[in-house]
Amino acid sequence: MATDLAPPSAKAARKAGRSPEGAPGRIRLGVAMRRYRWLYLMLIPGLAYFALFKYLPMYGLTIAFQDFVPFLGYSGSPWVGLKHFEELFTGPDFGRLLFNTLFLALLTAVFVFPAPIVLALLLNELRVSVYKRYVQSLIYIPHFLSWTIVFSLTYLLFSVDFGVVAGWIHGLTGGPKVDYLARPEWFRPLVVLQLIWKTSGWGTIIYLAALAGVDPNLYEAARMDGAGRWRQFVHVTLPAIRPTIVVMAILTSGNLLDQSFEQIWLLTNSLNRSVADVFDTFVYYVGVQQGGYSYATAVGLFKGVAGVVLIFGSNWLAKRLGQRGLF
Repeated sequence: MATDLAPPSAKAARKAGRSPEGAPGRIRLGVAMRRYRWLYLMLIPGLAYFALFKYLPMYGLTIAFQDFVPFLGYSGSPWVGLKHFEELFTGPDFGRLLFNTLFLALLTAVFVFPAPIVLALLLNELRVSVYKRYVQSLIYIPHFLSWTIVFSLTYLLFSVDFGVVAGWIHGLTGGPKVDYLARPEWFRPLVVLQLIWKTSGWGTIIYLAALAGVDPNLYEAARMDGAGRWRQFVHVTLPAIRPTIVVMAILTSGNLLDQSFEQIWLLTNSLNRSVADVFDTFVYYVGVQQGGYSYATAVGLFKGVAGVVLIFGSNWLAKRLGQRGLF
C-alpha cells in the first residue's frame, strides 16, 4: 500500500533505477551499488591490498609498548607502557635525528618540491610538439632507475679517484682533491641533487595535466588586454594550477619526515654519519642490526604520528589561506 501511495516521481525514479530525492542514505547507497556494481567489484583488489598490507600490520605497533621477545610473541611479551618513547625523547640520539631529518625535509620543500613545477611551466612554453615530447621522454627516464643505479652514477661522477665532476672541479680550482662522498658538508647537497634529478621529470606529469586544462580563451583575453608572456604567466597560468600545487603540498607534507631509506643508506658511510642519520636509517640500525624491535617500532610510530599531524595541519592551513584543502 505504501508503494501505491508513493508520489509518481518516486515511482518513476525506482523504475529507472534511481533513488528518489530525499530517500534515506542506505537506500541511495543500495541503488548506487546496484547500478555501479562492476565498479565496486573492481574496487575490491585495491581495498584488499590496503587491508592486508597497510592496516593489518598495524597490529604489530603494539610491540612499541612492550619489551618484545620473538619467542614469547605479542601476547607473551611484557608490557612496559611508554618506556621506549621516554628513552627516545630523553636519549642522546633524538636531537641529532630530529635535526638531520627536519633539515633534509626543509631542503626538500625549498628545492625539490618546486622543481617539477618550474620544469612543467618551462615545458608548457615549448611550441614545437616533437621537441616537447622528446624532452619529456628524457626527463621521465630517471624515475625508473633504482637508487642503487643512481648512487653508482653519483660515485662515477664525484669519486675522489676517477670522478668526472670531481676531476673537472679540481682542474678548475687547482686545489687539493675533495672526497665529496665522504665529506659531511657535501652529504645534503648530494641528496638534494639526486632527488631533483630522479623525481622532477616524473612529477611534471600532474602539473602538465593541470596546465592542459587551462582554457585557451583566458590567454587570448589576456593578450587582447595587452598582457605579455610574463603577465599571462602570473595572472592566468599560476592561478589555474594553484589548487593542484596546494593539494600536492599537503600530500608532500605527510612525507617530510619520511626520507628515502635506500637513498640515505647508500650515501651513508662512517665519515658522514653524523649528518646522514635520520629516523629511517636509525630504525634499521636499532631494529634490524641490534635487535631492538620495540624501541625501533616506537621510533617509527612517532614518525608516523608526526606525518599525520603534518597532513592535518597543512590541510587546515590551506583552508585558512582560502585554498581548497585535501579533505
